[in-house]
Amino acid sequence: MTENSTAVPIETAFITDRGLNQKRPLNEDSMLCEPDLGIFAVADGVGGAQAGEVASKTAVEVLEEAFRHQKHGEDVEDLMEIAIQRANDSTHRMSREEPSLAMMATTIVALHINGLRATVGHVGDSRLYSLKPDGQIRRETADHSLVEEEMRAGRLTPEQAANHPGRNVISRAIGAEPSVEVDMRTFEVESGTIFLICSDGITRHIPDTELSSVLKNSPSLNDACNEMKRLCFERGAEDNLTALLVRVGEAVKYADSSDEEATLIRERADFHNARTLSETPSPLLQRPFDSSGTDSSDTAPETLDTKETSTDVESSSNTPRVERKSGGAGRALGVLFLVLAATGLAFYVGMAFERKGLKRFADASAVASPTPAPTTTALEAPEARFDRLRRAVDLSPATEAARMAAEMNNQPLDSNDPEFLYLYGRAMFLNDRPRDAASAFDFAIRKINENMTPRNGELKIDASMAKVAAHLRAGDNEAARLAANALGEVTRPQQGDTNTNLNASPTPGVSP
Repeated sequence: MTENSTAVPIETAFITDRGLNQKRPLNEDSMLCEPDLGIFAVADGVGGAQAGEVASKTAVEVLEEAFRHQKHGEDVEDLMEIAIQRANDSTHRMSREEPSLAMMATTIVALHINGLRATVGHVGDSRLYSLKPDGQIRRETADHSLVEEEMRAGRLTPEQAANHPGRNVISRAIGAEPSVEVDMRTFEVESGTIFLICSDGITRHIPDTELSSVLKNSPSLNDACNEMKRLCFERGAEDNLTALLVRVGEAVKYADSSDEEATLIRERADFHNARTLSETPSPLLQRPFDSSGTDSSDTAPETLDTKETSTDVESSSNTPRVERKSGGAGRALGVLFLVLAATGLAFYVGMAFERKGLKRFADASAVASPTPAPTTTALEAPEARFDRLRRAVDLSPATEAARMAAEMNNQPLDSNDPEFLYLYGRAMFLNDRPRDAASAFDFAIRKINENMTPRNGELKIDASMAKVAAHLRAGDNEAARLAANALGEVTRPQQGDTNTNLNASPTPGVSP
């Protein structure tokens, strides 16, 4: 048992093994477990001879080095992503310069814990799961693989994916290209949560619901690791297997679920690159927005076409189930909140789309440092300046929030600039502070109402939509309802006018 920097106890256990496949005599998985630094990772190497082992080891070593030299106050997301990009650069360069290492690559899943705050970065098809204190398991990553992406797009069913010729192809890996897109996310953690970080040597043999059962019913984390290894070996252990368990806070006793199938809640696949609207989504956000988001752990893709295809893996599909509560009395309310959710999701998907691809590795020799706010030129158009500042917020929300607060002497809501208030709210939203975000968006709307212009009118719609999303994420359904009503007034055309009336008086929820 070790404690991290904010005195929340952390307990860990792990198992790693080469498996039973004689064609894979070496364990090409690598693992990082540093409770004192709060950093944990699993990497699954790809390549012939010892190349996969070199790739995975390089990835975890670069990651460990970055966090061992982390500076106080440094943005964790920036640090983690740049470390993974540096690992990609090093691996790709070695594979080009050394013939014996040609075509090597690796997946990675990295988890940083600071108190009750988790930051996740991943590339490839290795996975991170969380088991909540209430016994609910959730997959925190979405595989970067051909069949998974086809299933998420609705073009493949789990049954089709099970026999797809590209089921062993991953679509993203460290070292495969000069640069790589890293999925990043930060969220709050409940005390007692167990994280499972694992390679596909685990998930190809153990479906998600069974993983949940193992974690809940094992007397200790070590026992859970041993049980996962036993199940994999019982079912062929055809790949290297690694499982790393991290419990944040004290152990909890789970309710007896022997007669119930575990519930798996996943993020909406379309924006798995971003933070979710709610770390514990309500039923309306689980479905129907992801009706095609099923998966088959038993057919989890393995490699960049360099690993052998197994012929006797279990063929049963592992389709995640989502509990859906129904009731006639709540039918009308459910319809209304589907509208609220869609409104909030529209804003959220917009941020996710802009954030996707913004974070790129710019300097392989630089250790992560907060991205400075770009300088303003005298000839810069207002629209260009706003777009530039918005991209800076999306790239490094924590850094930009701190900069904006300092600019206003730590009273950012005192600003008279609606664009400033909107961007500050956006930064708060991306930092998982939805209530602060809602306040900032509300102040932005007030300032817009004092000086309505066509440009401000467009911003009012964005701020109003963002306010709905913030209230939804904070779990304040009544406030979200009022904000949605106000949004409706902003966007509803007035009688006799085919144009949107942006000067409409707001209804309760947006102060004039």
